[in-house]
Amino acid sequence: MIPPGRREGGPEEGASGEDGMGISGRISITGLRAFAYHGCTPQEKERGQNFLVDLELEYDISAAAREDRLEKAVDYDRLAASVRELVIRERYDLIETLAERIARHVLDATPASWVRVKVRKPEAPLSCEVAEVAVELTLRRHG
Repeated sequence: MIPPGRREGGPEEGASGEDGMGISGRISITGLRAFAYHGCTPQEKERGQNFLVDLELEYDISAAAREDRLEKAVDYDRLAASVRELVIRERYDLIETLAERIARHVLDATPASWVRVKVRKPEAPLSCEVAEVAVELTLRRHG
């Protein structure tokens, strides 16, 4: 007889990783807002502007799912705060550089196997009107 709340071949095998198989999970953080001074023009360097960051990362969530404990998971509040601090603290001419630094930070701070970062500039000073400009990149862990 199968106990209540458990399926045959059950969650303990599939969700816990006890069967030797990991569970790949993704976290996404969208629209992380920070006011900063990235850009090539004197206006951007002096006045600053809003930046929006989107993150998606993948990692083995087996231990977090099995134990239901935050310390076994990626704490997305701490991750978002640390990324926001990086965006505010550093200054780069190119959002390509900012996106790459964010991606490396995420891989250093988490067990993610890969991270996708999108940095958006909704107030980019262009010669024509656009909703935003953005750079998106994916960085994978090797080894």
